[in-house]
Amino acid sequence: MMKKKLALLITLLAVNLAAAKEYKVSSPDGKLVITVWAGSDLHWSVHYGGETLLQQAPLGLSIEGKDATPGFGGKVKRARVSAVDERSTAVVPSKFREIYDLCNQLTITFADNSAVVFRAYDNGAAYRFETAYPDDTIYIAGELSGFDLGGDFHTYWPQETDPDFITHCEAFFTYKPVSAIEPANYAYLPVYLSTPGGVKMVITESDLSDYPNMFLFAAEGVLEARFPQVILESRLKEGADRDEEIIARADYIARTSGTRTFPWRIVTVDPDDRRLLENNLAYQLASPAVSGETDWIRPGKISWEWWNSLNVYGVDFEAGVNTDTYKYFIDFAAANCLEYILLDEGWSKSTHNIREPQPGLDLAELIRYGNEKGVGLVLWALWNPLAEDIEGILDVYRDWGIKGVKIDFMQRNDQDMVNFYEDVAKAAFERRLLVDFHGSFKPSGLQRKYPNVMTYEGVYGNEHQKCSYDISPDHNLILPFTRMVAGPMDYTPGSTQNATKGEFTISWEQPRSQGTRAHQTALFVVFESPLQMLCDSPSHYYREPEFTSFISSVPTVWDQTVALHASAGEYLAIARRNGDNWYIGALTNWDGRELELDLSFLGEGTYDAVVMADGVNANRYAQDFTYTRHRYGGGDKINIKMANGGGWAAILTPAAE
Repeated sequence: MMKKKLALLITLLAVNLAAAKEYKVSSPDGKLVITVWAGSDLHWSVHYGGETLLQQAPLGLSIEGKDATPGFGGKVKRARVSAVDERSTAVVPSKFREIYDLCNQLTITFADNSAVVFRAYDNGAAYRFETAYPDDTIYIAGELSGFDLGGDFHTYWPQETDPDFITHCEAFFTYKPVSAIEPANYAYLPVYLSTPGGVKMVITESDLSDYPNMFLFAAEGVLEARFPQVILESRLKEGADRDEEIIARADYIARTSGTRTFPWRIVTVDPDDRRLLENNLAYQLASPAVSGETDWIRPGKISWEWWNSLNVYGVDFEAGVNTDTYKYFIDFAAANCLEYILLDEGWSKSTHNIREPQPGLDLAELIRYGNEKGVGLVLWALWNPLAEDIEGILDVYRDWGIKGVKIDFMQRNDQDMVNFYEDVAKAAFERRLLVDFHGSFKPSGLQRKYPNVMTYEGVYGNEHQKCSYDISPDHNLILPFTRMVAGPMDYTPGSTQNATKGEFTISWEQPRSQGTRAHQTALFVVFESPLQMLCDSPSHYYREPEFTSFISSVPTVWDQTVALHASAGEYLAIARRNGDNWYIGALTNWDGRELELDLSFLGEGTYDAVVMADGVNANRYAQDFTYTRHRYGGGDKINIKMANGGGWAAILTPAAE
C-alpha cells in the first residue's frame, strides 16, 4: 500500500509555481543562490555564478498515515533565513583540523511543525528534512529527492545494476554525459558532475543515521533518488558464509522516531577540480563528536598481510597464519614506527567463530609481544557473526588487549545495516577500540560522530590488483574527485612490485601494482585515511629502505590541505600540513607530464625536503625512482616531471637556523 501511495503522490505532483511562494538564500560570498518554491508542492533550484546547476527539482517526504507532509500537500507556516558561523576542532582530521562551518540557512516550517532546512555555502548547497511528530514510530514510505540538472552534464558514473542494492560500492567509473546513462545503471554516492561552464559538483550525503543510503538513477537529465526498503527476511545463500539473499522486504524505507532530523543531501559546488579537493562539506555537516575521552584514539599506519599473502622470505620459519610470521610483522612495524599490524581473514578458527584464534596461533603471546614493541593488533571480523553479539565479541577483544577491528563484507545499504554501523561504532568507542569498515558503503559522517571510526573501504582499491586490470593510474586519478569527497577511504597503497601499462600481469600470490614506485609513494599523501595500510610484504620493504622510510614517515591526519593542481582523471598535486611539516603528493594518469608547483603556501619559512620522484627510466622500468634532498622556501616555484603512470612526493621539515 505504501509504495502505491508514494507512486500516486509523485504522479499527482503538479508544478504549480504560480501558487507557490518563492524563497531565496544565498551563500556568504553571494555566488551561490538556492531558490525554493513551497506550496502544496516543494521544489528547489541552485544557481552559481550565473549558471543553472539544478532547476526546479521536486522534494518531498512521504510518511504513512500523514496526509500532508513536506512536498506532499504540506502548508507553509513560516520561513526564516539565518546565518550559521560555527567553529570546531576535528578529533581525527582528514583534511583540516579547524572546521569553519559558515553559511546562510533557510528554514521552512510546515503546519505540522515538520520542516526542510536549506544551507547555502560558498562551496555547496545542502538540505535536510526534519519532523516533530509525537509518534514513537513513523514509517517513511519514500523520499522524493530530485536533482534536475541544468544541462547535459558529464559525470563519472559507477556501474551498478543489482535491483536489491546489494553492493560493496566498489566500481570502475565511466566518464559520460548524463544523457548516455542506461536506465538500469544506477549510482551509489558520491557522484561527480561537470557542467558545460566548468563548475564541478559532487552529490553525496552526511549525518546518515537510522535511515538507508541514497542511490541515484538518471532519466532525461534528472537524477532521481531511490532507497533500499527495510529487509524483513534474509538468509545466507547455500554454502556461503557471507553472501545473502533477500527473502522479503517491507513497503517502506525506514521505521524511525517521529521527532528527528534526516540526512543532509549535499551538492558540493566548486569552480574547478582543484577546489573540490579541499571541499569538506560532508564532514562539516555530520553530527559533532559524542562526549567522552578521545585521547586514546591513535590514528596511524598498519602493516597488512592479506594482500601479500603472508609471503615473507629470508627467515628460519615457514610463513603462514602462525605466531612466528606475525611476530615478524610486529618486528617490521616496530622498526619502522608503524602503530599497528592487521590479522586479516584467516586468523580466527572460522569466519563465523571469531572468538577463537586458529590452532597454532598464540594470540595472547602476539598481543604481549606487540605491547612490548609498542605495536597494537587489529583483528578482522566478518560482519554477520559480529552482528549476533556486538557487545559480547567486542568485550572479548577489549579484554584480550586488541586495539581495533576491521569489519568486512557488509554489502547491504538498508536502514538496518546503517544502524549496524552505528551500533558497532558506539560499542567500540565505549571499549576504546578503533574501527575500519571494509566491504562497506561510503563514509556519511559517522567518523565525526564516533572518531574511533578510522576509515571505510567503499572503493575499488589496491587489493583488486590481485585479480583485476582496472586499478590503474587512470582509476587512481578519478578516486580523489569521486569517492574521496565523501571521506576517508581504505585503498591500501604501498606496493613495491610496480609495473608499466604493458608489463602488468595479475598474480594472486605475488601481486603487483600498475604505475611507478613514485606513484605508490604519492598515494600516501593524496589518499585520505587516518588508518593507512602498508600493503606489501615486510621482506620486500626491508629491501627498499628509502621507499619504506619515506612512506612510514607520512602522517595519516592533516591540519591543513592545499590543492595545487587538479584535473579529474588526469593529474593532481596536493600539499598537506601536519604540525610544522608539509607533505606534497602529485599523481598523473598513464600520460606523463610536467607541473610547476608554487610553494607560496610555505610562507616565509625555509624547509629541508626529501623527494621521491620517478627515475629517468621509469617509463620502461616502473620501479625506477630517485631519492634526493633539497631546500625550498615559500617564494620558490619548482618544476616536477612525472613518468607515464607516475608520481612525485616530498616531505618538508623546517630548516634548522
